[in-house]
Amino acid sequence: MTRHGSIIGLNDQKIEKYKQLHSAVWPEILAKISECKIRNYSIFLRKLPDGKHYLFSYFEYIGEDFAADMRKMAEDPRTQEWWAVCKPCQEPLPDRAEGEWWAEAEEVFHHH
Repeated sequence: MTRHGSIIGLNDQKIEKYKQLHSAVWPEILAKISECKIRNYSIFLRKLPDGKHYLFSYFEYIGEDFAADMRKMAEDPRTQEWWAVCKPCQEPLPDRAEGEWWAEAEEVFHHH
């Protein structure tokens, strides 16, 4: 099992819309997340001292081939529809790695 944390900005004008979307995530999206071996998925919202809002996501991956499972998720038409609704709310970090939407965060501590 691997733990993943990532960060993205959230458009101040779209906070309520984003919260509303995630209060009733489409069942097919939840099923695809599970099918792609993601567990304990959480998204947190925080306004930071720079005045902007950010989302922090955490999940555990319990599969054998993370890249293949993420491709499977990205190729799913319903997931693409979900992302098309969510992405306009988000503001990716300018220093994210090539190919990232959410910027990956380095795990520096874990206590089990």
